[in-house]
Amino acid sequence: MKYFLAFLISVAALLSTNSLYALELNSPDIPFHWELHTFVSQTVSDKAFLTGAEGQKVTLTGELRLPPGKGPFPAVILMHGSSGIGANIDPWVRKITALGAATFVIDSVTGRSLISLGEKQGKLGRLNFIVDIYGALSVLANHPKIDSNHIVVMGFSRGGQAALYAAVDRFNTLWNKSNVRFSGYIAFYPNCLTEYIEDTKTTGGPIRMFLGGKDDYNPASSCVDYTKRLKTAGVDVNTVVYPNAQHAFDLPTAKAFSLELKNAQTARNCSVKETSPGILTNEATKKPFSYSDSCVEKGPHIGADPDARNQAYPAALKELRKMLGLK
Repeated sequence: MKYFLAFLISVAALLSTNSLYALELNSPDIPFHWELHTFVSQTVSDKAFLTGAEGQKVTLTGELRLPPGKGPFPAVILMHGSSGIGANIDPWVRKITALGAATFVIDSVTGRSLISLGEKQGKLGRLNFIVDIYGALSVLANHPKIDSNHIVVMGFSRGGQAALYAAVDRFNTLWNKSNVRFSGYIAFYPNCLTEYIEDTKTTGGPIRMFLGGKDDYNPASSCVDYTKRLKTAGVDVNTVVYPNAQHAFDLPTAKAFSLELKNAQTARNCSVKETSPGILTNEATKKPFSYSDSCVEKGPHIGADPDARNQAYPAALKELRKMLGLK
């Protein structure tokens, strides 16, 4: 009888939460535990965002994946582009998990009864994703398995723009209610076409951008210019441009491809400046910018580029290790 009791005790110990988290998986890139978290964000116009005005509350969802181990874990918030969560996100999740970090993938469209914003970019304020990112940060800042001192935001396209400008101190002051700050910001092919008031005053975390030299959706040149302005202001920023890569070059396809999005809107030929708080001015017309302006065009391309992707993976992961405090 005593042997049977000993067996039951050993089984109970094996099945305890901590013991399970200590198990070694066959592949280190497989998350050990998944959680879905809802959080309250707001739907705001760009003007409302820039002035701190309250918007309409909305409930969004994010997926938290935890690696094996007891934790607390450093974490990366991943913010998708205007088409929602795409095929490029999961490979990044797996690679970040293999580092020993948690991931939190935000869904910013479904909770707003949207599917995609590419063909109607003005349907949701372009800065709205920043509010969502700060909302996700509040979730992780209060999670017992997360190291709140080492949380990085990483975004792609419209989400890359959000990840990039989440570093701006003015925006952090207006919208970040988490009482913690990101330890780093990584942006893939973001939109840098707008100059905001005080956009070179940042929270101090390192900023890294990864761009495509042949991106005709969000031109790399505008982000290179922004990088120069940030460096002049003393910001820790670095930008890598892959000369032959197009927009969305990290899509996980076996072969390179290029696809024209005939109805997608791009502001690639627009130059926009915040001329007073909340007022975004089209510099060509000197009138408030909108997606009905003549500088807004259609027909940008996306294109997977295995060479650029395979260079970007280790380069971004190297930066993430440092930002997350990992060896």
